[in-house]
Amino acid sequence: MDSLQPDFEKLNGLLPAVIQDAYTKKVLMVGFMNDEAFNKTKEEKRVTFYSRTKERLWTKGETSGNFIEVKSMALDCDNDTLLIQAIPVGPVCHKGNDTCFGDEPNTSTDLGFLEETIQDRKNNPKQESYTNSLLNKGINKVAQKVGEEAVELVIEAKDDDKTLFLNEAADLMYHYLVLLAAKDFKLNDVIEVLKERHS
Repeated sequence: MDSLQPDFEKLNGLLPAVIQDAYTKKVLMVGFMNDEAFNKTKEEKRVTFYSRTKERLWTKGETSGNFIEVKSMALDCDNDTLLIQAIPVGPVCHKGNDTCFGDEPNTSTDLGFLEETIQDRKNNPKQESYTNSLLNKGINKVAQKVGEEAVELVIEAKDDDKTLFLNEAADLMYHYLVLLAAKDFKLNDVIEVLKERHS
């Protein structure tokens, strides 16, 4: 982030900033930054905009407590639009919605959210986290759990209890992603292998 050189000249000292959820990849909101807001955001790792109506800096969440924590920042190819991947602390929209683009919840249907959460636990351990307690037991225990969950899924597949089957499938998927993280791989690494096989 330190090497970013935004071009503030094209819009009279302002830069559009697109805020995207780092986990779900949904666009949360769009605001504007001047040089001061950009530097404050970069230093504090918390999104600060320049309010064109109030003509001052405002940190998103300064009154509501619904801050937006910065994970990464990137400029487009012309250096005049900023993409910020972030973690929202509560609803982003002043109307109480998760995003400023309607009332759809900020959720994802892919596994990226779960994978990012597991990786975050690996990088920033929390004492009460089951993921951390599992990772701390070592690769053999993680692999054993994947095996146990696979067997439980096979057993449930022979019956007709939809709820139990789906819960066991979820358990297997979660533990499988923990195993990938423990081995320093991502789901995309596996997907690339599958793509190669398909071709």
